Amino acid sequence: MKNISNIPQPFLYTRHVHFLNFTRFRIEQPVYINIIRDPINRFLSNYFFRRFGDWRGEQNHLIRTPGMKDDERYLDINVCILENYPECSNPRVFYIIPYFCGQHPQCREPGVWALERAKQNVLENYLLVGILEELEDVLLLLERLLPHYFTGVLNIYKSPDYRKMGNMTGTVRKHTPTLEALQVLYHRMRYEYEFYNFIRDQFHLTKKKIGLKSVSQPPAYSPAFLRELALRTPEPLDEDEELDTDLEDANSWLVHP
Repeated sequence: MKNISNIPQPFLYTRHVHFLNFTRFRIEQPVYINIIRDPINRFLSNYFFRRFGDWRGEQNHLIRTPGMKDDERYLDINVCILENYPECSNPRVFYIIPYFCGQHPQCREPGVWALERAKQNVLENYLLVGILEELEDVLLLLERLLPHYFTGVLNIYKSPDYRKMGNMTGTVRKHTPTLEALQVLYHRMRYEYEFYNFIRDQFHLTKKKIGLKSVSQPPAYSPAFLRELALRTPEPLDEDEELDTDLEDANSWLVHP
């Protein structure tokens, strides 16, 4: 907090950091903004990116995970999910909520307490939390809310140079798990989806208040078979590990008919 507070303004600090309440230590609170994405989509991108990287270079994934053995690197994602490997079970799939929940140890425990605290922090401490599936609208809102930092951001995003760079960051070898594996994964991430839907609703409410006419595609919905499964699937296993990841491409994890 002291390091950030001593940086000459204006500046933008971007990093994976669990929410910090600056005012608790009598330090001026920064303006918090964030973007999240569909939880299963994020999980799939992370799973394959850690193993195979993106289009920027064949060797990038080897540099990123030099200690990963071949049996782990080529582990079938369906086996990982259905056989309860730690990488594909709680709490490692409980990823987005802890960042918004904060520093309390209970923030890393999948449950209602962390979920509600994360929601409260968003309402009280974040200027904007957008969804990656509507990125252009996120950029438009940032330009409206923080013009000193984001004026012209959409033109930059649509520029040929940025498009070329963006196309290189798509995760390679990513594929969709089986229906059975998706069902299990969806239930394990039910708190993540409740939070994601909350953020999406808040984001749409902000767009409506500002008068922004959305040009994005309709948001993804949870297919009926996934919703039904959440009512009859046993509680997931608990683990004691944390996932460290990056967010890459925004390809949909399900292709709707």
